[in-house]
Amino acid sequence: MNFNFLSPVSDLVLAHNELLSAQALGRKLKIHSEKNGIPNLDDVNIAIIGVLENRNDVNYIGETFGLDEIRKAFYSLFPGTWNTTMADLGDIHKGETVEDTYFAVKTAINLLVKKNIIPIILGGSQDLTYANYRAYDNLIPMVNVVNVDSKFDLGDSSKPIKNNSFVGKIILNQPYNLFNYATVGYQTYFNSQEEIDLMNQLYFESYRLGEVSHNISLVEPVLRDANIVSVDLTSVKSSEVSLKQKFSPNGLNGKEICAIARYAGISNKVSSFGIYEYKPSKDDEITAMLVAQMLWYFVEGVNYRVKDDDFTNDNNYQKFIALVDDDELIFYKSTKTGRWWIEIPFITEVNNKLKRHTLLPCTHEDYLDACNNKVPERWYKAFRKNCV
Repeated sequence: MNFNFLSPVSDLVLAHNELLSAQALGRKLKIHSEKNGIPNLDDVNIAIIGVLENRNDVNYIGETFGLDEIRKAFYSLFPGTWNTTMADLGDIHKGETVEDTYFAVKTAINLLVKKNIIPIILGGSQDLTYANYRAYDNLIPMVNVVNVDSKFDLGDSSKPIKNNSFVGKIILNQPYNLFNYATVGYQTYFNSQEEIDLMNQLYFESYRLGEVSHNISLVEPVLRDANIVSVDLTSVKSSEVSLKQKFSPNGLNGKEICAIARYAGISNKVSSFGIYEYKPSKDDEITAMLVAQMLWYFVEGVNYRVKDDDFTNDNNYQKFIALVDDDELIFYKSTKTGRWWIEIPFITEVNNKLKRHTLLPCTHEDYLDACNNKVPERWYKAFRKNCV
């Protein structure tokens, strides 16, 4: 595989790695080094790629950054009882233009996903999610994106792409592959009313910080349905991170962001995971360690994936029917994991994008709501989108 645009992990990190316990994660990774080149990826399940691009950050003033501290922190952790093989493929440096960087990111992700390797992208500015999304253009017909963020990042799509407007580009630029976009942990005062209204008009999903903090399991079905998960580190509250990383006194705490990373990992559909807006500072250890722990929980989740969404065999599920007004809502519960799905009916006269009965991940609470004559909001939005 041609990854000639990737530069190796720094000698500083490799020297640090040599001093670690033989049981540490860094000693079990396949690492792209100056000496040995890019490792063989034949049995690799997860690959880390750093992207040192931040020029489309709205606050960019020429600063550069590196990911050595994150790598050192991650390498020093101990793995669980995992059966995945991981590689660290090094970094994509800034291209001549930002578009060149996007092209490299898109190519790398596309190659990895085709090989059934999950890329973990450690990035600069979050507009790199656009390049991640474009990597799926010829892979799957419709893409679901989850953004863990305090803002929607819809922005003004008539202007050039920035880290606060990349979602507008994902929605409006051809080819149109986006089916669902969900924001987890948004904070209302950071989003204009126009953006909040637009999210509702497009039947996209948004989960406020308060809802997520009150019941973190609320977001598991959303992540179960995602192909791409993008995490903005500014969604984490400032008390949890280093000096330059501080953004807002309110936000997700360390435990919540790690739980979200694990939910992304156990989702059978998530095939790329990115953490963005990393800004190193002199007292960097705390942010680097938080990112390392998020990575750890994501990998832990991948190791606990269970194929529980095969509904061709009657023994794999229980079926429940609830009547809401005149609608029959059909639910499925996996006998393996206890996870729930709801059926979205296919409307024959509409040229819908999915052309089949779609099973939408949901919660047990959604079933209880339906039994109490209340339509689950996720079902309603997905149904409306299917009619468009």
